[in-house]
Amino acid sequence: MNSRERVLATFNHQEPDRVPIDFDGHRSSGVMAIAYARLRRHLGLPVREVYVYDFVQQLALVDDDVLDRFGADAVQLGRGFARDPRDWADWELPDGTPCKIPSFVKPVQKNGDWVLYGDEGQVIAIQKQGTLFFETADYPLAGDPDDAAERLRYYLDQVVWWRVGVPPSPLGFDPQGLAALAAGARALRESTDRAIVGIFGGNLLDMGQLSYRMDNFLCDMLANPRQVHTFLDRLTELHLADLDKFLTAVGPSIDIVVFADDLGMQTGPQLSPRMYREFLKPRHALLWNRAKQLRPGLKVFLHCCGGVYSLIPHLIEAGLDALNPVQTTCAGMEPGRLKREFGRDLVFWGGGCDTRETLPRGTPEQVRQDVRRRMEIFSPGGGFVFQPVHNIMADVPPENVVAMFEEALAFRP
Repeated sequence: MNSRERVLATFNHQEPDRVPIDFDGHRSSGVMAIAYARLRRHLGLPVREVYVYDFVQQLALVDDDVLDRFGADAVQLGRGFARDPRDWADWELPDGTPCKIPSFVKPVQKNGDWVLYGDEGQVIAIQKQGTLFFETADYPLAGDPDDAAERLRYYLDQVVWWRVGVPPSPLGFDPQGLAALAAGARALRESTDRAIVGIFGGNLLDMGQLSYRMDNFLCDMLANPRQVHTFLDRLTELHLADLDKFLTAVGPSIDIVVFADDLGMQTGPQLSPRMYREFLKPRHALLWNRAKQLRPGLKVFLHCCGGVYSLIPHLIEAGLDALNPVQTTCAGMEPGRLKREFGRDLVFWGGGCDTRETLPRGTPEQVRQDVRRRMEIFSPGGGFVFQPVHNIMADVPPENVVAMFEEALAFRP
C-alpha cells in the first residue's frame, strides 16, 4: 500500500498493512519550531532553514527527509503554496533560533513584546517577552456593535486566528486566487502519494468565543439565544459560500477536509448535548454534508479538543468521519471506551501518545510503552491514524519524539 491507500483504507474501517502515521499533516499534529530545530540536530540531518508556517502557534513546516524518516502518510495542502522566497521573511524564535515566517504576517516589537495589529491599529495578539506563542488580545464583537451583522467578515478579520492564516493563505477566493489555489493543489497531488489534507476551518463555537469573548458568548447562548442564532446563521452562510469556492478549486486534489471547533474542556464538553443540538449540530451538518455533496468521497475531519464523549453520537449523526485530536486525558475519553462504542462509525485521528505528561516528561521507554498500549486499543479493524494527542511542544526532548514515531512505525496490528 502507498500512503494514500493506507489512509483511505483506515477510513473504510479496514486494517491497512500498517497504521497510518500523521506528522504535520494539519495544525494539530505538528511540532513547535524550537523543538523541530533540535530534532533535526538530534537526527544528524543537514542544517536547513526553519520555516514557521503557523505563526500563532509557531509550528514548523516539517521537511520531507523527516517525513520519510518517520513514515508520514499525510501532508497538508499548504505544502503546495508559498514556494517563492518572497513569501517568507526573516524572524527569530524566542530561543534565538533564526527562522522564516510568512511575509504577510508583519509582527512588530513593542517594549520587548511582539504584537500583531488589526485594521484600526488595535493589538489583536501579543507574544509577551519570555513566552513561546501568541495569545488573543482583542475580541472585536465584545461591545456588540450595531453594524456587526452587516460587517461580519470585517470583524472576523480582526480575530488573529482568522487573520493570520497558514498557506495557502493569503490567497483569496477571487478568480485569481481560486486559479492559483487549483494550480497549487494539482501540482501537490501530482508530486506525492501521501493523503492530502485540506484545512478549511469553518469554526462556529470557536468564532463566537473569539469574536465576543468566551464568557460573553457562552452566557449569551442562555441569556440571548436569538442573538446567538442570528450570529451563527450569518457565520454559517459565510462559511458555506467560502466552502463552495474552496472545494471547487482544491476539492479534486485533496482526500480530507478539516473543520474545527473546540467543543470540550478537561472535565467534559463546554455545552450540554441539548445545547449542541440546538446551536451547532444543524449547522455542522449543513457544512459537512455540503462538503460531501460537492466532492463525493471526500472525508470530513473535525479538530475538536477536550472531553466530548457525550457529543460524539451527535457528531456522527451530523456527518463526521474523523475526530481529532482524541484528547484521552479528558473526562470520558478513555481509549478503550471510545473504540468500543464508536470505533465502527468514527475514525480516531490521534490519541496515539500522551502529550501532556508522557511525551515531555517520560523516558523514551515510557513513551514507547504508551504508544504500544494505545495502538493495541485503537488499531484493530482500522479506523485509526496515529498522531500524538496534540502538537509537540517546545520542551519535548528529541529522543522522545524519535521513540514515539519509531514505535508507531514498527507496530503491526
